[in-house]
Amino acid sequence: MFNILHLPNIYTYGLILQDLSTRMNMIVGNALLSYVYGNMNLSMSYLTLFFFQRRSANVVKEKIDEEIAKKLDFHNLPIASNTFRLADLGCSVGPNTFFHVQDLLEAIKQKYEMQFHTSQIPEFQVFFNDQPMNDFNALFNNLPQERQYFAAGVPGSFYDRLFPESFLHFVHCSISLHWLSKLPEQLLDKNSPAWNRGRIHYTNAPNEVVNAYASQFAKDMENFLNARSKELVSGGMIVIISQGIPNGMLYSELQNGVMFECMSLSLMDMVKEVIKPMSIPSRIMYAHKILH
Repeated sequence: MFNILHLPNIYTYGLILQDLSTRMNMIVGNALLSYVYGNMNLSMSYLTLFFFQRRSANVVKEKIDEEIAKKLDFHNLPIASNTFRLADLGCSVGPNTFFHVQDLLEAIKQKYEMQFHTSQIPEFQVFFNDQPMNDFNALFNNLPQERQYFAAGVPGSFYDRLFPESFLHFVHCSISLHWLSKLPEQLLDKNSPAWNRGRIHYTNAPNEVVNAYASQFAKDMENFLNARSKELVSGGMIVIISQGIPNGMLYSELQNGVMFECMSLSLMDMVKEVIKPMSIPSRIMYAHKILH
């Protein structure tokens, strides 16, 4: 069953998927903001990106807090050894991941105290996940000093299994799932209608190119959800914040579309035919497409 969440930002959409085979709850929010793998040098560009990512998180925070209060039921949530386990997938190097985790833990603590009328809350263990090339040293060097959770790093693709079965109670993934696991193979095949010659993205590309990206995105999302359905305990919850497009708007009209088009023109002028064309493995879905 699908229920639409009308979030307070015109560029933000949400879905709730209820009663999956593992009876987990899912919140899917979509915000039109960029995600890059950064470092903690905190240059002006990173600070600008950090600001907009934080604004995106603030837009959906109230809705996420509401859904945690309604959907997360500690009476039906198995918690072994009094430890609540949360994973942040696609964490990069912070500091946004730390803000996300803190906001989530505050909402989870409030729900626990509301249900049991006690201040004796479980211990929290947080797993920070990203690709193996992520700078985990920078991430852990910047862990908050006053954090109230145990931290661990988990390198690997979130399109694969990362944790044992029925291990996690809560999963968070923010502005990461638009990155595909790989480029669609058709884009590099000169004999394919989806050969993406002269472009690095699907902005202003033929439908065959767009469909190749969409097909890979669908496969990746299926793998992501299947992996999480095994890793989450019964009654667990997953929150996803991802990029999306308002229905009826062309991707070429968005800031990202304009950026990729400019990059494409500049790079193709530079390389001419010296270097083979490249494509960027990023796909953003329309809100109504996610319903199907």
